[in-house]
Amino acid sequence: MMPRNPGNGMSDRPILIIGGAGFIGSNLAAHVARGGRRVRIYDDLSRPGVDRNLAWLKREHGPLVDVRIADIRERTKLESAVRGAEAVFHFAAQTAVTTSLVEPRQDFEINAGGTLQVLEALRALDQPPPLVFTSTNKVYGCLPDLPMRIEGRRWSPVDDVLFARGIDERRPLEFRTPYGCSKGCADQYVLDYAQSYGLPATVFRMSCIYGPRQFGTEDQGWVAHFLIRAIEEAPITIYGDGRQVRDILFVDDLVDALVRAWRNIGALRGRAFNIGGGCRNTVSLLELLEMISQLRGRAPEVAFEGWRAGDQRYYVSDTSAFAQATAWRPRVSPRAGIEALYGWLVEQRHALALAGVIHA
Repeated sequence: MMPRNPGNGMSDRPILIIGGAGFIGSNLAAHVARGGRRVRIYDDLSRPGVDRNLAWLKREHGPLVDVRIADIRERTKLESAVRGAEAVFHFAAQTAVTTSLVEPRQDFEINAGGTLQVLEALRALDQPPPLVFTSTNKVYGCLPDLPMRIEGRRWSPVDDVLFARGIDERRPLEFRTPYGCSKGCADQYVLDYAQSYGLPATVFRMSCIYGPRQFGTEDQGWVAHFLIRAIEEAPITIYGDGRQVRDILFVDDLVDALVRAWRNIGALRGRAFNIGGGCRNTVSLLELLEMISQLRGRAPEVAFEGWRAGDQRYYVSDTSAFAQATAWRPRVSPRAGIEALYGWLVEQRHALALAGVIHA
């Protein structure tokens, strides 16, 4: 259910989604438009495949979709886009740790500088709309101080409380890699603008999100990437030992959380929340490979390489703070979600091959 203007029924003001043609942005945009609300997409279409998401949104929702093709660093265009918006969701980012190590200046300009542009554009308004910004669990660093043990095909915390609850927002920040630094900087700027200037803004420090409309690569979106490689019958490269554990969250559950954050912005303003599947929705890389083997009836070819900079052996979100504030909880299990994403990729294989996202 979408928020309504108590004085006029449903508001006609658009919902601005910065990075709205991407995986998360397009899923949120579709949800907003299905509720009869106008959505304003701001995206530079630089990521391969996202033009297909935009074409899908326009085909499905037509006049409800207003498109602004521009870079987040284009100040005048961004200032124009935020005017009149009822809420702003900021997803635009350089998302790969590996790219940040090669191009740290560009990574900073997009992630930190671009976010500051968004904040300044909102601060200039007489009545700034709510802002929900997606950060990353990488702001907590590699977590080397957490004792781990190997249990079968996964790493597991020695500490029983950590195993039962996951990592909460009290964990000290420890930025690693240029990507972690740029996203961490943006994360802190959003929280500070909420405090220093009273902007109605909140931060999601996200774990692994997956689902339809995700064009995963080796550097970002690993669940989709593994499935795409298996469908292509191409080898999958594992960096590390494959026992790395993450809590994974299906995109529909994330969209629900994003909308709840918007609806409850008064209570959430100035706070950061760890968002992921939580302790009930965890999977290791090796366990995902086993699921893929079951889906396809044969095991994918796998190669192993050394650990990469900034990788965490174990990261699972404690989502209890957000759950207590909004009554949110994940509903889609890893098995059901992975089957849904696999089915979508198989169904879209021909179209994705024509777009160069997947090999025929």
